[in-house]
Formats: sequence, C-alpha cells, structure tokens
Amino acid sequence: VQLQASGGGLVQAGGSLRLSCAASGSIFRVNTMGWYRQAPGNQRELVATITNNGGTNYADSVKGRFTISRDNAKNTVHLQMNNLKPEDTAVYSCNLKVLLSRSEYWGQGTKVTVSS
Repeated sequence: VQLQASGGGLVQAGGSLRLSCAASGSIFRVNTMGWYRQAPGNQRELVATITNNGGTNYADSVKGRFTISRDNAKNTVHLQMNNLKPEDTAVYSCNLKVLLSRSEYWGQGTKVTVSS
C-alpha cells in the first residue's frame, strides 16, 4: 500500500488549504484514514481520522475549522483546513490503518506553513 499526499503550502493566518491523500495497492475496505502532524520540536499528533463508514474524530484544536472527508471508491482522503492559525504550521502526514490485520501505512509528509 502506498499513500501519496498533496496540497501543502504557505498561507496567511485566516486562510485555507486543502490536503489530499490517495492510497493505492491492495487495500482492505474496512479501514481508517487520517491526518497527523508534527511541528518542529513537537511529537506527532492526531489531526483527524475518518473510518470507511464515515465516522470522524478530530483533535480539539482543529474542531470547527478542519473537515476530513473521503471517497471510498477512489481510496482518497481530504482535509479541508479553514481559518488556519500559525500554530497549525507543521508537516502533515497521511495515515491508513487496517485494524483487522493490524497494518498501518504512512504517506510522505506535506508541509503546511501559516504566517501571522
């Protein structure tokens, strides 16, 4: 399984960005896809996840500003980020988990920089 992320960049505070991640390979349909981020000097943290049934989970810091969605037919997950803040600056990584097989896959990170 490979994950290809895209959509990072530089944006001013209050702006928006949309991250996308496409999964390819042999993917078990029951899975959870999500986004994690790591800022310099910090540990990686969960941003948002979404199950194949559409169940979502968000970090408190992004609730009301970020929206995660997925297209099961295309094995893609998106993260719409609105009202971005400087503290959202980080490398964002796409993740796919298959609980049944205890498998986990990571995409390459995409950098998001929010200027004040």
